[in-house]
Amino acid sequence: MLVALAANLVIAAAKTAGGLLAGSPALLSEAAHSVADSLNEVFLLAALRRSRRPADRRHPFGYGKERFFWSLLAAVGIFVMGGCFSFFQGAEALRTGADEKTSGYVAGLIVLGFALLAEGASLLRALHQVRRQGGTARLRDPALRTVVAEDGTAVLGVTLAAVGMVLHMVTGNVVWEASASLAIGALLVHVAFRLGREARDQLIGEAADPETGARIRELLAAQPEIDSVEALFTMKTGLDTALVAARVDLVPGLDSERVEEVADRIKRAIGDAVPEADAVFLDVTDRPPPGARRSPAATGERGGA
Repeated sequence: MLVALAANLVIAAAKTAGGLLAGSPALLSEAAHSVADSLNEVFLLAALRRSRRPADRRHPFGYGKERFFWSLLAAVGIFVMGGCFSFFQGAEALRTGADEKTSGYVAGLIVLGFALLAEGASLLRALHQVRRQGGTARLRDPALRTVVAEDGTAVLGVTLAAVGMVLHMVTGNVVWEASASLAIGALLVHVAFRLGREARDQLIGEAADPETGARIRELLAAQPEIDSVEALFTMKTGLDTALVAARVDLVPGLDSERVEEVADRIKRAIGDAVPEADAVFLDVTDRPPPGARRSPAATGERGGA
């Protein structure tokens, strides 16, 4: 990721220089896009480093949600630095026009050509990593998801800027380039909204994948001591971790020691079958005979992973 950050900084500097030399609103929009991408790389580096910290007393479920928080900041950065600035550049070009020289067009298009090669190579690397994780349908890592979105929008944004510049050069009408800037802004705002919405869902407590929940429910229902599964709740606490809380009704006739043994065995079974379930809590009821002492496991006072 440090290589990607360095590449984005170089591309941003080249686009800025080319945009100022050409006086091109589309190229300046792409420069703002690259600056936003560079800032987002910093956010993602922070996410990768901070999310790996072990659990402690203040954060007993670990720091896995740091990835979701920094991904949300990355989405905000794309929106503010990329989308809003691109809209501004497009509106200013429509209002005041743009007077570009042939040398400016040539320099700007050369910069965009190099940027397209660099961004395309980065996108191919990111897509290769996505395929290794099982495809886009299983793309759970918000950092990788943000990288793929950034690279994809970068390739499309560079293409829009180049088309706008060429049409402006051929027709002499700045509307084409202003439209390219506005299109880049709309693209970035859309991507920022999608990334921000996904990060929000994960931050406020997104459930584990439906397949994971179904597997846990099937495992619980298969236990001979469980009469019924009254409720099952899951919540992602990180990229590869989840909290599981279940309320189960045990068959009658189990004594307190047997209830405790069953609760411990069920939690171990869930942890073995679903590695991401690193925190498991059970609220179990054994329906003991009247007057029998209920164990802590039966009352739900006990039950951590």
